[in-house]
Amino acid sequence: MALLKRINEKAKSYLSSGFGVNTSSYGGRFFNKNGKANVEKQGMHFLHRISWYHTMIEMPAWKFMSILLSFYVGINLVFALIYFAIGIEYLNGIDTSASEWVKFGETYFFSAQTFTTVGYGHVSPSGFLASSVSALEALIGLLSFAIATGLFFGRFSKPVAFIKFSHNAIIAPYRDGTALMLRLTPFKNTNFTDAEAKIMLGMSVEEAGIVSNKFYSLDLELDKINALTLSWTLVHPITEDSPLYHFTKEDFKTINGEILVFIKTFDDMFSNTVAIRTSYTFDEVVYGAKFLPMYSRNSSNTKTVLYLDKLNHYEEVVL
Repeated sequence: MALLKRINEKAKSYLSSGFGVNTSSYGGRFFNKNGKANVEKQGMHFLHRISWYHTMIEMPAWKFMSILLSFYVGINLVFALIYFAIGIEYLNGIDTSASEWVKFGETYFFSAQTFTTVGYGHVSPSGFLASSVSALEALIGLLSFAIATGLFFGRFSKPVAFIKFSHNAIIAPYRDGTALMLRLTPFKNTNFTDAEAKIMLGMSVEEAGIVSNKFYSLDLELDKINALTLSWTLVHPITEDSPLYHFTKEDFKTINGEILVFIKTFDDMFSNTVAIRTSYTFDEVVYGAKFLPMYSRNSSNTKTVLYLDKLNHYEEVVL
């Protein structure tokens, strides 16, 4: 518990963090590495606490396509079974002397043609019941494709901050002292302007025998830049006013703390402001290191080359 008292008394806690102060109410980190809040919601039915639109927009592409394909195959299978139950004789163009599997296959493909409103004309419904089912299926098909088209457009048009963070934060030499540093870079052909950064420190602190969560705003050497085109190293000088002023290498190994990072920038492509978050637990902080350069000019001295694979490269140094 004595380690919890190493926080710099000159540092002022940040009251607008959005997180609670009761340490017994929190489990794990505040934010995951991907920027998602490390929160599991319960106490309400699953269907009421999930937004299907947000879920479909944010899920991986392979899973999104798998769901669409499964829905397409499944809905046609359901209607094929309905047509088959009504009777093959009510679908003109199907050979009634064929095997049951062939007849069901013809029924399935008729369902697919109706669902997509292609309607080749080889098979057509006959009678009120079969015609009603095909009309209903055509309506469901139109609505389903409209929803799928909207989801496709939403996934492609969603403003996304295509920014990657270094896997580790580091404690590096800085002027006559040290500084907390982390690095980020844009990794797609985007144009970011007016980038802003904010860093907070969250940890458990003991005051008057009571342990509570405290949050501290970490001042940056530079918290705004006009254009984010290369890498950007966020630097928090560890001065006498920093909450990390008394911290040693051993403290980062033993104290349960987390560094929360918030980035906001304007994307010319989306003509919109985009935001991204991440966090570093203390065991992801390397004490005594410095980042290696990740860009240089090309051989003809006509362009600057940004090496994205060097984002996480650093070398250890003695502080």
